Amino acid sequence: MSTETILILGGSFAGLSAAHWALKHVLPQLPKKEGVTYNVTVVNPSKDLYWRIAAPRACASKEMMPASKIFYPIEPAFTYAFPKFKFVQGSATHVDPAGQTVSVATVEGEQLSIPYAALVIATGWSTPSPLFTQSTDRAALEQVYNAFQANLKNAKSIVVGGGGPVGVETAGEISELLNGKPGFFASAPKNPKAKVTLVCGDKKLLPVLREAIGKDAQQFLKRVGCDVVYNTKVVGSSKLGSEEGAKTKVELSNGESLEADIYIDATGMRPNTGFLPKEWLDNRNKVACNPKTLRVEHESAGPRIYVVGDVGSYTRGGVMDQALAIPVAMTNLRTDLIAHLNGTVPGGDRHYEPNLKESQVVPIGTQKGVGAFNGNKLPSQMVWMLKGRDYMIGMMAQPTLRGDQYKKEGKWTPVVSSQVGLSSG
Repeated sequence: MSTETILILGGSFAGLSAAHWALKHVLPQLPKKEGVTYNVTVVNPSKDLYWRIAAPRACASKEMMPASKIFYPIEPAFTYAFPKFKFVQGSATHVDPAGQTVSVATVEGEQLSIPYAALVIATGWSTPSPLFTQSTDRAALEQVYNAFQANLKNAKSIVVGGGGPVGVETAGEISELLNGKPGFFASAPKNPKAKVTLVCGDKKLLPVLREAIGKDAQQFLKRVGCDVVYNTKVVGSSKLGSEEGAKTKVELSNGESLEADIYIDATGMRPNTGFLPKEWLDNRNKVACNPKTLRVEHESAGPRIYVVGDVGSYTRGGVMDQALAIPVAMTNLRTDLIAHLNGTVPGGDRHYEPNLKESQVVPIGTQKGVGAFNGNKLPSQMVWMLKGRDYMIGMMAQPTLRGDQYKKEGKWTPVVSSQVGLSSG
């Protein structure tokens, strides 16, 4: 008896979506061979899906965003597929494309070597601040939040680095929490408890959105007591003492510095690719792939390796983009794997087409927000309804966990690829 494994590295939005798609639309179509079984194995450092979309509110207040709303056990969502679904709690440490195996360090301290017939890299990204990344498990991140919130209660000065959505949302949540909700006609709090400063390296907030929307974001931040500094980057930070409660010196690119009780680094993402060969990565350390088929095509990678989610070079990021990418990567995986198992040449590819229209939704506190969808500016009330109310937990958490949007494969037209020889392996 032999087992052919579709191995998925990463158990966040992209990885779990890929697993559901594989179980529903790949395994049922693989050739039935005597003595051969198939499974989908997911490797992830935590046994829970972390709803990182809500991190700006969750890090600010467990009353407003309790742990029960941001952590969801992974395995129960796949009971429909047992025993064809397997979960390994651990982290990939090395890929051997020649032997088609991945080395995994488990949370119990074991070293596993997991063979794969096809490999999906969906390891996502990490942030400089531990507030927005689940690097190990639920308990560790809850401890980070508890410590941060204890310090936040008495903070009088806070600096947030980064003018993207995470920085803006976090500054908004913390400012409103400390300084209160403004009156209906107020342009700023009358007696703010804390001075909050958002340092933006660009000339405007929220680079994906038009400048006018960025200006709206600034006004909403001002209403909850947050000032914005533009065209300035944070170049370093250091504690001004070893004692508890010591201030942090935040050094800026203009030669000035700020002193803060708390500094939050929200300056961007760091792809989780340290375990991969450097030649597989682009100049941003993302996994380089064919932007149409989402295959990893470096000559050293070998056959049947794919990438989905923010870790891939093909995407500018975001959960909405994954709905376009998952079916493409997994359809091409199925085509390649069936050809490999049957000893034939793969058929036509499914191609990824990004939606490059202006789309981003950014709550600012519990009342306001800015954004656009498919090129259309959204009113603040609509942003609140879509995301600001609960960071889409009620609308999306359980359906995402169950893979509801991938119940059907969807229609697509095969495209003859010049890379079929590479894929057949």
